[in-house]
Amino acid sequence: MTQLDERPVAATDPATDPTSDPAQTWLDSLQAAFAARDVGAATAHFATTCFWRDLVAFSWNITTVEDRPGVVELLSATLDRVDPTDLRLSEPSSSEDGVRTAWFEFATAVGRGRGLVRLVVDDATGREVAWTFLTTLFELSGREEPRGTRRPMGAEHGANRERVTWAERRAAEEAALGTETQPYVLVIGGGQGGIALGARLRQLGVPSLVIDKHARPGDQWRNRYKSLCLHDPVWYDHLPYLKFPDNWPVFAPKDKVGDWLEFYTRVMEVPYWSSTVATSASFDEAAGEWRVEIEREGRPLVLRPTHLVLATGMSGKPNVPVIPGQDVFAGEQHHSSQHPGPDAYAGKRVVVIGSNNSAFDICGALWETGADVTMVQRSSTHIVKSDSLMEIGLGDLYSERALAAGMSTEKADLVFASLPYRIMHEFQIPLYERMRERDADFYARLEAAGFDLDWGDDGSGLFMKYLRRGSGYYIDVGAAELVADGEVKLARGQVDHLTEDAVVLADGTTLPADLVVYATGYGSMNGWAADLISQEVADRVGKVWGLGSDTTKDPGPWEGEQRNMWKPTQQPNLWFHGGNLHQSRHYSLYLALQLTARHAGMATPVFGLQEVHHLR
Repeated sequence: MTQLDERPVAATDPATDPTSDPAQTWLDSLQAAFAARDVGAATAHFATTCFWRDLVAFSWNITTVEDRPGVVELLSATLDRVDPTDLRLSEPSSSEDGVRTAWFEFATAVGRGRGLVRLVVDDATGREVAWTFLTTLFELSGREEPRGTRRPMGAEHGANRERVTWAERRAAEEAALGTETQPYVLVIGGGQGGIALGARLRQLGVPSLVIDKHARPGDQWRNRYKSLCLHDPVWYDHLPYLKFPDNWPVFAPKDKVGDWLEFYTRVMEVPYWSSTVATSASFDEAAGEWRVEIEREGRPLVLRPTHLVLATGMSGKPNVPVIPGQDVFAGEQHHSSQHPGPDAYAGKRVVVIGSNNSAFDICGALWETGADVTMVQRSSTHIVKSDSLMEIGLGDLYSERALAAGMSTEKADLVFASLPYRIMHEFQIPLYERMRERDADFYARLEAAGFDLDWGDDGSGLFMKYLRRGSGYYIDVGAAELVADGEVKLARGQVDHLTEDAVVLADGTTLPADLVVYATGYGSMNGWAADLISQEVADRVGKVWGLGSDTTKDPGPWEGEQRNMWKPTQQPNLWFHGGNLHQSRHYSLYLALQLTARHAGMATPVFGLQEVHHLR
């Protein structure tokens, strides 16, 4: 990367004269190159080492290109079609540590976008060039959301003998859905991801339906162990359109989250069928539609959507190990996703296999009930204390102090999105070094208890582990203290077999047990496609999640983006949507825009369609 030298202060004030802002000068020059369709001139606006992340605006994809050859490839494929115009600052740029940061807006042939560019000085020319460049589509021309000045009237004033009330229209719509009318998009999975996407599609006028096996929206949370709560803070977790109230707890308990999801589904008028299970699906290539067999409250029905979205959660398909002796074990055994809570196990001997989020939560709740709890750690785990993560890791973007500094949720999402995955770990490492120093005594006690700690393959901590593999960490809200103090017993090693009343490790250690909880994580989301559609389709799509970082459980080659998430896959008309509440909120917009464009009949040529390197 070029040397990050500070530029001299401009002679005029960009706050009062936007045309004098060096970032606007850069945008104007880039606009001229775009208008001339001069790919070479446009590419010269980028540093030799650079990263352009595009969320739908240019690529009809979620993709990142790197360095000038990547910029040439993207522009050569898209510039004529996209016709980017009207690049202008949305606020004055700022400069710090040799990097000028600028927010901008732009138009394309089909919509409007927002972006964020970081400019640095090129040593050879002395000109500012783009180091990171984010472009996002937020609106389609002619398919704008009915917000602000476009909001619906709601009431129909005047006298009308043929009046149809809002309630009557909603009832007729619900009665016709699935029989007289077919959803253009069927979303399988009615948790936070499916609900957020359903709300987006509703506002964009795309006929859609969200289905879920549970009896009520939010039951995905209500039916989990009673100590479950959000480990991410409230500022990070808002849903689209309707933020949590400003007196909402920082870490919402599971039942409160469930109630909010049910309330949100109702007030946002998300077409939602509960107690509905998809049993099989197949794609008719000639017709360009899916045939999905479902059972709604036990009654069979066939739906024929054009697009199918699996919103079953990136941590949705339980990974249940096969261990010799499971058939002879006389006690109870279940996966953490099926754990009912601790109440029935007071005084019981419980072995929890695993040492990540769910394992710690379950161990802590069982200890509170009076169970004799042993955690089996099979591999190293990264642990970060919740208050340290909030203050150091998230505080600048998602906190009360961030809001006070003008960092809205939407702006924070774009700042986060603007950091290319290739170099994100470089920004994360110093944050986790600070956390390690701050909580050094805590980590020393854990290691003294025999716990195997790690900080990620490169010291980049929790969030990179989440992005790369979706596992291997715990946000400590108290249970790690029980391990450090010996209140929850710790055993390390691989499980060899079960006996009638014990778990036996490979080194011969015997752990008596009345209950075994497999806190062993989840498999790739394409496993849902294998179950519902076919193994052939699952393999055509390939592994879901991960970056190809060539770190533990994230095999290369480098992908540059989350595999197969929120974007087109190798299986036509099949999409995956999930992640935490932040990702469900942010990326539901880009998935909804891709689906809306197709519903509107727009041409959507995809640049950089996901290749398949791993099947699961």
